[in-house]
Amino acid sequence: MKILITGGAGCLGSNLIEHWLPVGHEICVIDDFTTGKREVVPNVERLTLVEGSIVDYDLVHNTFQNFRPEVVINAAASYKDPNDWFNDTQTNVIGSINVAKVCEEIAVNKLINFQTALCYGRPIDVPIPITHPTNPFTSYGISKTAGEEYLLMSSVSTISLRLANVTGPRLAIGPIPTFYKRLKANQSCFCSDTRRDFLDMEDFLDLMDLILGSEVKTGIFNVSTGKSNSIKDIFDNVASYLGLSNLDVPIVPAGDDDVVEVVLDPSETYSAFGWKAKFDFDEIIRRQLEWYDKHGVSDVFSHLKSSINVIE
Repeated sequence: MKILITGGAGCLGSNLIEHWLPVGHEICVIDDFTTGKREVVPNVERLTLVEGSIVDYDLVHNTFQNFRPEVVINAAASYKDPNDWFNDTQTNVIGSINVAKVCEEIAVNKLINFQTALCYGRPIDVPIPITHPTNPFTSYGISKTAGEEYLLMSSVSTISLRLANVTGPRLAIGPIPTFYKRLKANQSCFCSDTRRDFLDMEDFLDLMDLILGSEVKTGIFNVSTGKSNSIKDIFDNVASYLGLSNLDVPIVPAGDDDVVEVVLDPSETYSAFGWKAKFDFDEIIRRQLEWYDKHGVSDVFSHLKSSINVIE
């Protein structure tokens, strides 16, 4: 199968490459390496790299025309600077429109979009059902939600996945790499008084395989274990893994741009694809930390202003 991945050098995209290339799929990647890593898109057979941004319509158009993908994965996203409204809008909205229009033009069979759980804003119901209204309030959430709406409005068969925090190789955002990197360096940490749901990369890849082979071509689906844990739970897991005990860590209220609890209800995803996460929270954190032991942590990004102000 011919698969095009926008943002293919990022965490999710690069894991899809490593998962799908060995089983015979042909993959084309578009990435401008704002947050992605060039080394994860090597010069190998059946893998094509086009360096650039999906904001560039001509680049998107020419790449799609030349490659002629059957399936498109829209994983490109701008998120690393919460104050950069312009680039968030350019990539997450204009870029998504460009992808939708070109997919329409060449009659792509299936478009799979990756959406942030922040599209729900501050939820009324937890776990958050797929029927919950969208109410984003951050630049990242607002722009990703607008981009999703344009994709769903197109004539292309579109599946939009609203994702929990997917952990795995090259994870570079959120509390897990932050705590690991800082505790290894004997630096102080803090925990926001919030709860999040986490999902192991292997469970995510299992779902992507099911979607790729499924007759289901349209819909919005939550992707999660359906369970949440506190940020303090993550800190305790990381500290224990590193052999640290009796650490005094301050717990601070959720910032103005944060959400107290985000946990998605994946029941509709189970109904459509027969998919359910296998790994529990402790396994998820342990597997992530074992990967960091082998490969280290490089960049750590956050879409939260409060994290930037306090941690850095």
